[in-house]
Amino acid sequence: MKHRGRHRRQRRGQALRATLAGTALALTAAATLISTSQATGSNSPGALTPLGSAAAAGGFRLHENLVAEDTLATLTKNMGGNVGVSGVLADTDHVMRDRAGCSGAERAALPLEPVATRAYCWAGDDARTRQWRPASVTTSGDADDDGRWGAQRVILAGWTHDDRAAGATAGDRGLARIAVIDASDPRALTYRWVLLVAPRDGGSDFDAVRSRMSGMVWYQGKLIVTGRNGAGRDDALLVFDLHHILKAGVNSGAVGRVGSGYSAHGYQYVLPAVGSYSPAGDTCGSATGTVPCFGSLSLDRTSTPDSLVATEASGTGGGERTRIWRYSYSSVAGREGLLRSDSVGRVDADEAYTTKATGLSGVLSHTPAGTRRADWYVGHTPDSGGRHGTLWRQSGNGAEAVRCSGDQSYACWGQHTASLSYWQETGELWTLSGAGTDTTPERTLYSVPLTSVDGSLG
Repeated sequence: MKHRGRHRRQRRGQALRATLAGTALALTAAATLISTSQATGSNSPGALTPLGSAAAAGGFRLHENLVAEDTLATLTKNMGGNVGVSGVLADTDHVMRDRAGCSGAERAALPLEPVATRAYCWAGDDARTRQWRPASVTTSGDADDDGRWGAQRVILAGWTHDDRAAGATAGDRGLARIAVIDASDPRALTYRWVLLVAPRDGGSDFDAVRSRMSGMVWYQGKLIVTGRNGAGRDDALLVFDLHHILKAGVNSGAVGRVGSGYSAHGYQYVLPAVGSYSPAGDTCGSATGTVPCFGSLSLDRTSTPDSLVATEASGTGGGERTRIWRYSYSSVAGREGLLRSDSVGRVDADEAYTTKATGLSGVLSHTPAGTRRADWYVGHTPDSGGRHGTLWRQSGNGAEAVRCSGDQSYACWGQHTASLSYWQETGELWTLSGAGTDTTPERTLYSVPLTSVDGSLG
């Protein structure tokens, strides 16, 4: 798929970036620090603390591992060729409900402030099941600077299987799937599920990728997702190629080759991994604590070059500070959508910070036009169910939170929100609710203008 020749035209991208940033994305003035006594719903995390270059290069270093090209070519040939995103969108079989069609409980999960300008709820069993939960979101606004993939607007939502849910079977455990959503018509969103898999045996077979999906970014042709314990290893990140979505011809509960065909546990489409980024040092989450486990991911198009932003997976309490950091994307021809690495595959973080914020449920970095300082937006999820979260904007100067206009508290973001994704072409900040592990399944997909977020800070 050629994708209309729009992948990373640097001068054009910079001009578009400057135009949008100068009009719809003007941020409020310098942040003011909120005292702990003022904050209701979450204590202020205060200013970001930068980590030194040695720390950023050490604990955050990754090693790139790419699947051999002939492995993917073999699997693609065996399964009848690439279907791609357009093929899945032409075969959607679920219809999302708009705000009017959402239940009262689902609408109650939306943010109190700022008000969501677009909101959708899932179809049928996807709205009710407790065996699956939404975990991450990215869009064609991340994939390309014109906001489209080909001629279509697309949203990808990653869902993780909840192995603790009643009725979970051994075959379901750890599965990861993506809803490929046709968002070209904002009045009628439709979607189809795609199962994440990993090629094996030289491409003659595949296994299910059994991994959590707390973060996900679609940039150019590649999709990078958090993948701890994914594909049989302790990988930090898994890489997929959206040009290579394949169709399973056998409908059964098996995953992989079945006789002369392929099955995907009842799913019709699979997305095979093309690589991974694993910790270059210790295992993430080990007793040494030097290597952070990935929590949430997002794309920053206002950095130079464009970068992948990450936050550490953290609990809802405790005295340890949480780390946030970024990696640059490669600008080398033939490596579109991959991270910048050296000649031996090492990937180092460009910068890293710590924050007092814990229980983070999303991260976004954005540099306002005419400035050099990035603002970092982080979502905070309360440690008990049925409550609204808090959305903070942090910098080296302090922190501000979105403030509820009614009671002046700060617990007014969505309930159990997942990762954050900024659609630069439209100025929208997208996220998901219902990512919590409690029994409340109210799940929504919604957006708010970033300008409205900044206007609600106090």
